[in-house]
Amino acid sequence: MTRVVFVLAPKLHLLDLAGPAQVFATGRDFGLGYELTYLAETPEVPTAQGVPVVASTEWPELSRDDLVVVPGWRSPKLSAEAPFGEAFANRLRAHHAAGGSVASVCSGADALGRCGLLDGRRYTTHHDLTDELAARYPKATIVRDVLYVEDDRVITSAGIASGIDLALHLVAVSHGAEAAAKVAREMVVYARRNGDEQQASAMLRHRGHLCDLAHRVQDVIDRRYADRLLLSDLATIAGVSERTLTRIFTAATGLTPLRYQQLLRLERAEHLIGHGDTVEAAARAVGFEDARMLRRLRAR
Repeated sequence: MTRVVFVLAPKLHLLDLAGPAQVFATGRDFGLGYELTYLAETPEVPTAQGVPVVASTEWPELSRDDLVVVPGWRSPKLSAEAPFGEAFANRLRAHHAAGGSVASVCSGADALGRCGLLDGRRYTTHHDLTDELAARYPKATIVRDVLYVEDDRVITSAGIASGIDLALHLVAVSHGAEAAAKVAREMVVYARRNGDEQQASAMLRHRGHLCDLAHRVQDVIDRRYADRLLLSDLATIAGVSERTLTRIFTAATGLTPLRYQQLLRLERAEHLIGHGDTVEAAARAVGFEDARMLRRLRAR
């Protein structure tokens, strides 16, 4: 079970909340084990769109596997006043310090910045706010014109609908491409939007083609990326020769089957390392015999 806690500020943008909430709620319907909680400093939160939202005022007990998300609020210009009091800020800091993940949509990055969670990290936000946040948090590195960025369990996304992309990315990393694709299809969402090139889910990024053979082989690799997969075995599954498989797969995805598997392993390893595993433990978990190959891939 993974608890997803949405921390709501006044003048909340509904889609900043509803987009990622729908992703995780749909994942819950598919048995992915998400439990959603809505939290605010007051029992009723006014929204920018005029529909009030009811929320709890008591923080639940959280573990390192849980995610705290701060959706954005209406902010043509950021206020000098903090969106939350010190008690909520302390909770955000403590959750990350304990090994948990925190995320933001749009101006929600300002709340993370006020907690010091952006310092020394890369992050993004809505394009209208990048200059202001860059000036406000000089110890952090703003990444402009991308959909989302993940850095040491701090995941930030751009404005409004990009929260859906962020949430689908997190589902793909935790549960695989098939689960994320099911959620996206159920939501009638085009799932191929990239975030930051180095952080976006490889499982989604290379699924935008229309080649059935490549999709079938990707399904196998997605499920068994930690196993030793021989090209001959994949070719047998696809019903073609090794040479034909490599040609068709590369034309569809831009990668060879081996390179695609390596990307999946690398992405999962980065997720594990970000949650406190050593490089050696992460390498073993994703199927490398030792950490040398993982270190070489990370260095690239």
